[in-house]
Formats: sequence, C-alpha cells, structure tokens
Amino acid sequence: MSRAPEDPSGSSSHDGGSGDAEDPAAAGKVASGPARPRAIAVISAIVAAEATALLGAAAWYGFQLVSGAPVMSFWGAVFTLGLLLAFASWLYAVAVFLFRGFRWPRAGALVAQLFVLTIGFPTLTGGLPVAGAAMLVPAAAAIVLLFDKRVIGFASRAASDPPAL
Repeated sequence: MSRAPEDPSGSSSHDGGSGDAEDPAAAGKVASGPARPRAIAVISAIVAAEATALLGAAAWYGFQLVSGAPVMSFWGAVFTLGLLLAFASWLYAVAVFLFRGFRWPRAGALVAQLFVLTIGFPTLTGGLPVAGAAMLVPAAAAIVLLFDKRVIGFASRAASDPPAL
C-alpha cells in the first residue's frame, strides 16, 4: 500500500525501509494525541481474554460436533459454531484497534461487555458464583474504564488517519 508522506516538511529523502519503520510509531503518537493510558491496555486485555474464551468455547463446541454429540439440527449447530468463531474474531479486532487508539472499538467493547453482563448475572445467581463473578468483574471494570476521560481522549482517532491494515 502506498500512503502520503507523513513528514510535515514534505521531504522525500526518507523513502527507505528504515524511515517507514519509524514513521508508524511516531504517527501513532502524533495522530492519537496523548500517550496511551494504562486503561486502554486493561480494556484491550479484557476484550482479548473474552475473545480467547469464545475461541475455546468454539473449539470445544466443534469437537463435540465432530465427535458425534447429539444435536437437534446439524446445520443449526454448524451455524452456531460459525457465530462463535465470528464473534471471537470480531472481539480480537476490537481489542487490537482499541489498543491502537481508534474510535469505533469503544462502542464494540461496550456492547460486548453488556452481553457478558447479561450472561454473567444469571450465571452468578443461578448457582455458579465463581463463573459468574469471573464474567461480571472484568466486564464491569471494562465498562467503567471505557468512560474514563483519558480513554476517550486517546481512543478518538478516525480510521482515515493512517491506513488500518
């Protein structure tokens, strides 16, 4: 991919491989404004851990499906497996792009945490307090941290600054 030079002076003498390696790090700090707050790393880690848990659940579900566990509808089970994999990959994308400081993952992370709360609270009150607390505590922490002014200030980069991929 080609992109416009990010050097404000407009000099094109840094078109070598070493100049491109330094520009994204510097451009990330310049484009995002303030330094990355620790809360961003915490939220990204929580979301990535949730994605990993979903990936593990998908692997277990897929193993059960292949090993011949009884299901009402085979294609319905395949669809559920696809949904688990898609949601896990979406959560990984949210974690990575939130860590980079983009604006859109904040909403995705909030929605994911609300989903976790809707599953975690009945789990907590339904007789599995450790599993419920393991879902509720990180989700509540992520929701509180998502509304911190430093997180909002850092995660305000639009997707059009430098290319995302």
